[in-house]
Amino acid sequence: MKLGILGTGTIAGELLPDLAALGTEAAWLLATPRSRERAEGMAERFGLTGVVYDYDELLALDVDTVYVALPNSLHYEYTKRALLRGKHVILEKPAVTRRSELEELWALAKERDLVLVEAVPMRHREGFRALQAAVGKVGRVRLASLYYCQRSRRYDAFLRGDIHPVFDPAKAGGALMDLNLYNIHALVGLFGAPQRVEYHANITRGIDTSGVLTLDYGDFQAAALAAKDCPSPKESVFMGEEGFLQADLRFLNGYIFTARTGEREEVRLEACRAHRLVEEFLVFKDIIARRDMAAAEELMQGSLTVAGILEEARKKAGIVFPGDEE
Repeated sequence: MKLGILGTGTIAGELLPDLAALGTEAAWLLATPRSRERAEGMAERFGLTGVVYDYDELLALDVDTVYVALPNSLHYEYTKRALLRGKHVILEKPAVTRRSELEELWALAKERDLVLVEAVPMRHREGFRALQAAVGKVGRVRLASLYYCQRSRRYDAFLRGDIHPVFDPAKAGGALMDLNLYNIHALVGLFGAPQRVEYHANITRGIDTSGVLTLDYGDFQAAALAAKDCPSPKESVFMGEEGFLQADLRFLNGYIFTARTGEREEVRLEACRAHRLVEEFLVFKDIIARRDMAAAEELMQGSLTVAGILEEARKKAGIVFPGDEE
């Protein structure tokens, strides 16, 4: 893999220390002139091939895969440009702000025999596969309550009026897009697409700092809670006629099943030594090397379902992003 990394933010910074584990032939970093000092420091510290400050220049390099780790509002544009230049794309979550955009990008990728995948580490974790295998223990599912809440270190600054992209509606931020996405991917990965969704959000300055997403599956109901303004219990709960299953979706290090008879089963998994992003990137590297379009298609169908849920939910809550009016 000859990788072009777009952005010098938190997510890109988390990947770089373990970049050597990916066995990349080359790794270029795209930065803005204002982040030159940070970008060049990162390149030196982590042994990157180099830094560029113009996207067209990066796309002209001998790069086969682009990792889009930019603010959410830029995902569609930068991904489309990469695909048009014949590059595979790993697109940081959330993929885009509207399902139609992702449909367009996927059609473009398939037309050019390119891999396009959304980076959502939980989908590739052993702990999530264990959860998928174990959820049947609860019998007929009746209720699910999922939590992904944490008080952001940028929340106080937001209250003072210093708006980081993750709290900026102009940059497609908010708790739904940043954190509830994980809950939604978990539900879609376990149960597929819901029949109906509603989103009840706490909104400040046009953005949801926290909220409750309800998903109607016809024969059971799910509530997905996410917040950037308050903490929550760690464990999500899946409740059925034969018992309930508890799991921490942030760490996916096992689960606890309690049967309706009171019997209790606890399963703990050994923590993966690789960083969650590296674990995921190794999967993507293999998909790209083999041009495994069937695997890419399976992942994309999940991403498309989630993109549709996110779009419907925020619009019902009155959260407006750039381009919604078009």
